[in-house]
Amino acid sequence: MKPMERYEMELKLNRERRRESILDAAEKLFAKNGIENTTMQQIANAANLGVATVFRIFPKKEKIAVAVATRNLENVLTVFQNVASLEATCLEKIEALLDHFLNKFLSENDETIKLLEDFDMYSTRLNEPMEDIEEFQKVYKEISKTYATIIEEGLKDGSIRPDIEIKESLITLINTFATFARKLAIHRSIFFIELDIEPEKQLAHLKKIILDYLKKEEMSS
Repeated sequence: MKPMERYEMELKLNRERRRESILDAAEKLFAKNGIENTTMQQIANAANLGVATVFRIFPKKEKIAVAVATRNLENVLTVFQNVASLEATCLEKIEALLDHFLNKFLSENDETIKLLEDFDMYSTRLNEPMEDIEEFQKVYKEISKTYATIIEEGLKDGSIRPDIEIKESLITLINTFATFARKLAIHRSIFFIELDIEPEKQLAHLKKIILDYLKKEEMSS
C-alpha cells in the first residue's frame, strides 16, 4: 500500500472511530436526559472530543439524533430478520417478537424502547423535515418487508385462525404491542406516575390476549 493510501485509510478509520464515540456518548445522554435537553457540548465532553470536532462530523444535533435512532432501529431489524428465519410457525414467530419487546422492556440496562419513543416526540417538534431521515425510513421499510414474510407464512401455514383478516390483524397487533411498550417505558421513567398494575404485568397480559386471539381453536374430537 502506498504511503498516501495508508494515510487516507488511517484518516477514514480515525473519523469512523470518532463518529462511533460521538454516537455512543449521545445515546447514553439521550437516554438519560432526552434528546431535546442534551447539548452538543455535553456530547463532546462525554465523547472526550472537542466540540468543534463533533460539529465537523455532525453539523447539527438532529443529525446525531437520526444516526442514533437509525442504529437502534437496525438492531430491531436484526431481531425481525432472525425471527423470520426461524424454523417455526407464524404464530410461534409472533410470540418470539412479543417476547423480544417484553424482554426489552424488562431489561433495566436497555434504553432502546425509551430512546425511539423520545426520537418520535423530538422529530414532531421540529419545524422542518429532519436531515438524513431517509436512512431511518429505509431501515423501517426493511422491518416492514421482513414482517411481511412472516405474515405470508400466516396466510399459508394454518397457525393463525382463519376467520379473521390475517394481514391486517398481525400488523395492527404487533404495532399495538410495540407502541404500548414504548409508552409504558416513558411512564416508568416518570417517578410521580403511579400505575394501578405494574407495566411488565400489563405487557404480559396483553401478550396473552394477542396470542389467544390469533390462535386457531383446536377441533374437538
